[in-house]
Amino acid sequence: MTLQFEYSTLAHPQDIQQLAFIFKQCFVNAIGGEETYMNQIGIDNFRIIRESQQLIGGLATLDMGQWWGGERLPMTGIAVVAIAPEYRGSGGAIALMQHTLKELYDRGIPLSALYPAVQSLYRKVGYEQGGSWYIWEVATNAIGLREQPLPLQPVFPINLEVFNELYQQQAKLTHGYLDRHPAIWRRLIEPDEKEMTYAYLIGTKDQPQGYIIFTQERTQNGEIIVVKDWVLKTAAATQTFWSLLASHRSQIQQVRWKSSAIDTLTLALPEQTAKISTQFRWMLRIVDVVKALSMRGYPSGIKTELHLEIQDNLLDANNGKFILSVANGRGEVTKGGKGELQLDVRELAPLYTSLFSPYHLQIAGKLHGTETAISAATQIFAASSPWVADFF
Repeated sequence: MTLQFEYSTLAHPQDIQQLAFIFKQCFVNAIGGEETYMNQIGIDNFRIIRESQQLIGGLATLDMGQWWGGERLPMTGIAVVAIAPEYRGSGGAIALMQHTLKELYDRGIPLSALYPAVQSLYRKVGYEQGGSWYIWEVATNAIGLREQPLPLQPVFPINLEVFNELYQQQAKLTHGYLDRHPAIWRRLIEPDEKEMTYAYLIGTKDQPQGYIIFTQERTQNGEIIVVKDWVLKTAAATQTFWSLLASHRSQIQQVRWKSSAIDTLTLALPEQTAKISTQFRWMLRIVDVVKALSMRGYPSGIKTELHLEIQDNLLDANNGKFILSVANGRGEVTKGGKGELQLDVRELAPLYTSLFSPYHLQIAGKLHGTETAISAATQIFAASSPWVADFF
């Protein structure tokens, strides 16, 4: 028997209550205060799925942006995908994701990203690993940097406007960074009843060179500083960042911060004492191939073209042959061409983000290409390792 699913927005009070109940059961209070979370995201941004008129699950859509090659592209993050336990295995989650992606395509959204509980579900609808989310840790007494070249300006109460401009300057230069959804900013800067959040501008008020936002926590293994967010624009700002953290060494044992798999902050430390404590890869879906390839930025010094042949079992407009012509840091996409690089839309994601090189994707069996196509793709998608500072 084929089940019939009905996809819709979230509107009725009883549906809001039911979806909150499903979230609570699925995430075991991980999102905390389900209805509060739903209000922060905005009820209009949730999608639900029904089977035989029974609400069986839902998800949140976070419309924001993501920076690729110095250009901001519209990107919708998918969060809290949940299906009631008694309906798991029914196909409801796949139907929910398929409907959501078709809606995003119709709205003209080129990209979608998410953090998977399991990869297999999202791979079935065209997502693949896109970049990293890493948490690093170092002992405060191993930082070893004392000099503070720049002044520190405490910020209280914490105000988004103070930080957003600096954040955007760093985001534009960081491959994969988000143009954050307001709910993500709120989680970073709004006070929590369980913790005190501290924030400092690094540099003068008129010419800040960065900032740090952090909390102090007591754990079973001792006291730690958790850096919730940071921006560092200069070497002096980086030195001041580490100096501030090192000054806590009499009371705080460890510092944790979010960064990429290859973290440049650790290059300033005297020894290789920092370690990765948590690692995770988020997934990306190319929703609109033409828009995704033509809107992003590319290395400015190359002029070449790549002949692609893409297969997308969900979104028909993404199927077929395309020519990506790159010059002066911009890309232009036209239909047709030789189809010299053949891949599924799923495998286009880690190529697009530069998580893996074309050569390594080919030897992993994720794409097939001529020597000419592999060489062109290597030039076009050359970039630093992609990462995101935010979990959503």
